[in-house]
Amino acid sequence: MVIKSLKFIPTTKLIMLDLKEITYQPQTGNKKILDDINFDVYENEILLICGSSGSGKTTLLEIISGLTIPQKGRITWKNKTISARQRRWISGVVFQFPERYFLGTTVGKELKIGHKTLREKNIDMVLKKVGLSNINLKQPPEQLSGGQQRRLAVAVQLMRNPSIILLDEPTAGLDWSMKNDVKNLVLSLKNKNTIIIVTHEPSLFMGIASRILILEKGKIKKLRNENHGR
Repeated sequence: MVIKSLKFIPTTKLIMLDLKEITYQPQTGNKKILDDINFDVYENEILLICGSSGSGKTTLLEIISGLTIPQKGRITWKNKTISARQRRWISGVVFQFPERYFLGTTVGKELKIGHKTLREKNIDMVLKKVGLSNINLKQPPEQLSGGQQRRLAVAVQLMRNPSIILLDEPTAGLDWSMKNDVKNLVLSLKNKNTIIIVTHEPSLFMGIASRILILEKGKIKKLRNENHGR
């Protein structure tokens, strides 16, 4: 029997999000917070955005999510220009200290906010995805541990079935055990969701993220590939 050699053709990653020449300066400010930002994000990629305080990290996340409008630049999703309103629709945003913004008196009510109807099956599926399968839905969110509260905040966004998940300093204010809880949460979402994480602790997510974008004074200082050292 003759075995023919197989030719493997590398697959091309699909670019989901593409930012071109993004520039932002507040009307009351005298300098640009973001200046000519250009980068793209691939399907199911986990991208870290790092930089010192005031480098523009959170502002960039707000622009991606459609909460802030840049003075200049173009943003596309799957090669189609997308408006700020459309970006708000496809983005699941978890800001710093999300537990401060819980509105539901119970975990179950928090998950159902903004939904007219919601199947219990969908709730169970999302809770399983974030590692909260055994959570008591009648428990007040305030009684959860810090790590569980962050997981709940992500679950609330996943209920909307977002196309991209944006996490702003997800480990802020947590002790090391709870930070590892958040790390494991991100690891569980790896290869299933397109995720951008703004963090001042990039070492915590090493081995999980594929690339790191470093901002300095509103400009991209470096964009490096973590998996291949490029």
